[in-house]
Amino acid sequence: MYRLVLVRHGESEWNKENRFTGWTDVALSDKGREEAKEAGKKLLEAGFNFKYCYTSYLKRAITTLNIILEEMNLLWLPVEKTWRLNEKHYGTLQGLNKSETAKQYGADQVQLWRRSYDVRPPALDESDPRHPINDPRYQGINEPGCAPATEALKDTIERILPFWKSDISKKLQQEGEVIVAAHGNSLRGIIKYLKNISDTDIISLNLPTGIPYVFEFDENMKLVKDYFLADEETVKKLMEAVANQGK
Repeated sequence: MYRLVLVRHGESEWNKENRFTGWTDVALSDKGREEAKEAGKKLLEAGFNFKYCYTSYLKRAITTLNIILEEMNLLWLPVEKTWRLNEKHYGTLQGLNKSETAKQYGADQVQLWRRSYDVRPPALDESDPRHPINDPRYQGINEPGCAPATEALKDTIERILPFWKSDISKKLQQEGEVIVAAHGNSLRGIIKYLKNISDTDIISLNLPTGIPYVFEFDENMKLVKDYFLADEETVKKLMEAVANQGK
């Protein structure tokens, strides 16, 4: 059996302030650090023993992974960082309050920008300091899509799936247990593929912060079951809270 754990980073400072974050490099809040610590404890209690780790280029995901590994006494594990696991790029919305943006543009329009499959938020100009071409961590990466001015969920999925197929899934088969600490939309791309969720239905999947999501596969990499390491009522409430952020 192979076990994959996906963890959306703990609450960030901009999650707390209800802002669009995207590729902006925002730190975890105190609550987010506690969420990551609790995730590590639950994974240790459940008997996980990871051999390899993946995360994004953004510190809220990196810090979440480090806290989890520290709780599990696994800080020595190899960690691979990739821009492909970054959050969806929200273009000019990055930094804006979601509720205030809904008042300005209407809740329906904001919901389209947040959760539609193929509608992109307004794009950043290349002269904008928030554009990835002005960030040193993305300079020198000669890969398509590594410096987006905006993205829809469709774009995020198209950049993460090749990496899942070429790297994460193969490493999982080699090592048996792998953890991926990333973001709501990049993880939704992996989940959509693993569970064969339609373009329409993936819109309604809202991942809570800091809750490990476990996927178990048989020897042929066929998905056997998936579950959160939290009680059903807690997960439901946290998902509803994420869904209501743009209202």
